[in-house]
Amino acid sequence: MNKTKFLSTIKKGENISVEFKACREALSGNVYETICAFLNRLGGELFIGVDDNGQIRGVKPAAVAQLKKDFVTTINNPQKINPSVYLSIEEINIEKKIILYVFVPESSQVHRCQGKIFDRNEDGDFEITHNTQLVSALYLRKQTTYSENKVFPYLTIQDFNPDLISKARKLSMNQRADHPWSKMTDEELLKSSQMYLKDYQTGKQGFTLASVLIFGKDDVILAVLPHHRTDAILRQINIDRYDDRDDIRTNLIESYERLLKFIQKHLSDPFYLEGETRISLRDQIFRELIANLLIHREFLNPFPAKLIIEGNRVVTENSNRPHGHGLIKLNDFSPYPKNPVIAKFFKQIGWADELGSGVRKLFRYCKFYGGKEPVLEEKDIFKAFIPLNEADIKGKTPQVTPQVTPQVTPQVKKLIKCLKGEMSRGDLMDKLKLKDRKHFSNEYLQPSLEQGLIEMTIPEKPQSSKQRYRLTAQGKNFL
Repeated sequence: MNKTKFLSTIKKGENISVEFKACREALSGNVYETICAFLNRLGGELFIGVDDNGQIRGVKPAAVAQLKKDFVTTINNPQKINPSVYLSIEEINIEKKIILYVFVPESSQVHRCQGKIFDRNEDGDFEITHNTQLVSALYLRKQTTYSENKVFPYLTIQDFNPDLISKARKLSMNQRADHPWSKMTDEELLKSSQMYLKDYQTGKQGFTLASVLIFGKDDVILAVLPHHRTDAILRQINIDRYDDRDDIRTNLIESYERLLKFIQKHLSDPFYLEGETRISLRDQIFRELIANLLIHREFLNPFPAKLIIEGNRVVTENSNRPHGHGLIKLNDFSPYPKNPVIAKFFKQIGWADELGSGVRKLFRYCKFYGGKEPVLEEKDIFKAFIPLNEADIKGKTPQVTPQVTPQVTPQVKKLIKCLKGEMSRGDLMDKLKLKDRKHFSNEYLQPSLEQGLIEMTIPEKPQSSKQRYRLTAQGKNFL
């Protein structure tokens, strides 16, 4: 968290999503009541070492390590918080004092702290365990907000693929040999993963949409969500259609594996050392990207998820229920779970990291892989742009194919011949001695872009005033 933002948040005081705890040597029990309330309400930020008045007291340095250890142990204990959650605690030095910071995302589940249900109101936590009306409203809000919790009361365990459940069990044991799933039946595994719920609108209970998407047989998935699809496309030579494609209409486990194989088939994996250990930049980046594409989408929206390898980038798109709009900045963003149950499952099997750490991983490794940072844009359609170097694309030839060459008009030839380095729209029009912007766009610029002879320097913002254009390798070869 940025220190300036940290101080600004403290200065505003406690509210429905901010809580201070003055603990200096040990964590008080009400820390976990607050976490439970945050999970049940809108999420929030917990500051340990700050008193109720916003005065930074700090945690005693000698107690920091034990406090962090106690927090991680307790927060993962289902006897304390149930369903259990996975939260990290961050150590921040400010004003020569140590503050412990915990970001708590809103959960799609209703949580209990030592058997009691807590909710958040203004700047306090209150117990609602025995208030039937408030508890019902809480369950109802969770189910209507998170589509992964949609209940299908007529689903049975026979509608799931037992091989997928067995595979998930093995993957979880690879992460932890004594994983609880190892001793559970298939039905117990699904229920322990919060994939069996009660619908408080109808009173019916059953397996959820999350369970269908992860473990469902293909015919069951398509019966529940006929529009469910993820499209993997390679578009390098035949830019009007595609050079390769995988139309994926199956469960999320096999979707993940097929998308990763598609990436490994078409993108190289350059040699890279981190310290003395070689790591796969390609897999570090695209495992995270693919997991995000599958986990954080709004599945009830018929917009198909896409992964497209084109030009000098990989683009992913998925329908989204945005929590904020605009570009995601590494030093100023709050991670927000779109499908917490599915995200938790992916983490259990080792296919996803802690909430928020994946974004940091993308920013960390993309500059070594593609030479630039990624661009992540949160709107109703979430888009990610991952830069590529020319050498990253397997089998890409710089030759212009016979299908492209005949389509190059005299206007396009003039544009690419006059394009030197990076030039703006105005520069190009001046060079070509043109004044009609529409004519220039229709006859010169758009055909050159569509045929892959030139590219934008800021592809994620086509209308940017800082937009420039440059030749692609295909354009250079054509010249």
